[in-house]
Amino acid sequence: QALSQRGLRRVRLTGGEPLARPHLPDLVAQLAALPGIQDLSLSTNGILLPRYADLLKRSGLKRINISLDTLQPQKFRQVSPLGRWEDVWAGIEAAFSAELHPVKINCVLMKGVNDDEIEAFAGLTLRYPLHVRFIELMPIGNVGFYQQGHLLPIAEAKARCARLGELTPVQPGEAVGGGPAEAFRYPGAQGTLGFIGACTENFCHRCNRMRLSADGYLYPCLGHGVRVDLKPALRQPYDERASAVLEMVEQALTYKPQGHQFIALMPHPTFRTMRAIGG
Repeated sequence: QALSQRGLRRVRLTGGEPLARPHLPDLVAQLAALPGIQDLSLSTNGILLPRYADLLKRSGLKRINISLDTLQPQKFRQVSPLGRWEDVWAGIEAAFSAELHPVKINCVLMKGVNDDEIEAFAGLTLRYPLHVRFIELMPIGNVGFYQQGHLLPIAEAKARCARLGELTPVQPGEAVGGGPAEAFRYPGAQGTLGFIGACTENFCHRCNRMRLSADGYLYPCLGHGVRVDLKPALRQPYDERASAVLEMVEQALTYKPQGHQFIALMPHPTFRTMRAIGG
C-alpha cells in the first residue's frame, strides 16, 4: 500500500508454491484493489491451477508464470519434487481457460539435463499462445549442482532456437511484464521466446526488481547477500507504518549494486534455494 503511492506498478506473487498458501485469492483481491497496481501476476508450478485459476482471475490476477523444466513425463519425475507432468499441463490449460494471459513458461536450462529439449520448448510457441522463457541456471542454493558444469550459456540456447526459424525481436511495446527477458518470435508464431542470461549476459543495469520474502526480508539483489528486515517498520503504530516502510525500502534501494557477483562469490552468500526466496 505504501509503495503503490510511490510508483510501484507491478507485483508478482512467487514461492515456494504460492497456491499452497491458504486464502491466496483473498490476498490477490487485496493487492488488485490497491490504486496504482497495474500488473498483478503469479509464479507457480501449475499443479493446483485447475482448482484455482478461475477464482484467481475473478479476484484480479492478470497473468501467470508456470515453471516447467522438461516436456518429458519420465524426466519430470527426476527433476521435480512434486506432482506429475500431466498435472502441470492441466494447469497450463486451466490458465488458458481462465484467460490469464499471457501464459508464460519458465524453463531453467541445465546442461546435460534438459538442453536436449530446447527446440521442443521453442516449438510450443508455434502451436500455442505460450510465452516460453529460457533462464540460465544460477548458483543460488544448490551450488554443488551448478559447479558440476550444468550451466548452459543463454547464447547457446538462442542459437539452437534459431534452427527452427528466424527469430524476430519483439518490440518493447509488445512485451508484457517489463521483465529482464530479451523477447523474440518466429514468423506467424502464436507465442514468443524469451532469453534471460542471468550469469553470462548481465542485465543488472536495467533491473527494477526487489524481492520480499515471506518472513519479512527485502532483497534488493539476489546476486548479493544483502537484505533489509522490514518487520520493525511493519510493527510501528498504524499512522507511522507507511513512512517507516518507505524509509526502509529507500535504504534497501541504496544497496542495489551495479552488477551481481554470481560467479565471483562462490560459495554464494545466499544459502537459501531459489524455491525458498521466490524463484
